[in-house]
Amino acid sequence: MNYIQTEIDGVWVIEPRVFNDARGYFMEAFKEEEFRANIGDVHFVQDNESKSSFGVLRGLHYQKGEHSQAKLVRVIKGKVLDVAVDLRKSSPTFGRYVSVELSEENKRQFFIPRGFAHGFLVLSDEAIFTYKVDNMYAPQVEASIRFNDETIGIDWPVAEDQLLLSEKDGHAVSFKDAVYFE
Repeated sequence: MNYIQTEIDGVWVIEPRVFNDARGYFMEAFKEEEFRANIGDVHFVQDNESKSSFGVLRGLHYQKGEHSQAKLVRVIKGKVLDVAVDLRKSSPTFGRYVSVELSEENKRQFFIPRGFAHGFLVLSDEAIFTYKVDNMYAPQVEASIRFNDETIGIDWPVAEDQLLLSEKDGHAVSFKDAVYFE
C-alpha cells in the first residue's frame, strides 16, 4: 500500500495495490503490521457500513472527549467526497479541512485520527461506505457541525438545494459553537 500524508498532520490517504485480471481484482484492504509501521498503533474495535443515494451528506460528525474516534474509511460502491475537519485547538491546522474523493474505482482509503469532525457527500447514484473505528459509538457525546459553516468553508460539489440531510445534521451547530479537542 502507498501511504500519503495529507496537508493536515495525522490524516492519511492510503492507496492499495490492486491486482486485476480477467476474473476481476484482488487487493489487501487492511494489513495491521503495515498500517502500524506507517501511521501508528490504532486498535480498531468495530466496522460500520452505510448505503446512501446521490446528494446524501452525512456529517460533520464527531464524538467528544474520551469517546473520540479514529476512522479508516473507504467506498466499495460508488463515489463520495470525504472530508475531515481539524478540531484540535493545539494544532497549527485547527479549523482547516482536507478532502479526498473515494470511489470503487480508485479504491483509496482515508485515515482520520481522533480530534476531527468527519463527513461525506455521495457523488454517484448510490454509494456503499464502510469504515473501521477505534472506539465504540457513544450517542450521549455525539456532536455535529454544520456542513455549510462559513468559518470552515468546505467546497461541496453539489448544490445545496440537492443535498439530503438527516434532521440531526440539519440542526448541527456552527464551528464557533463546537466542542474542540486539546
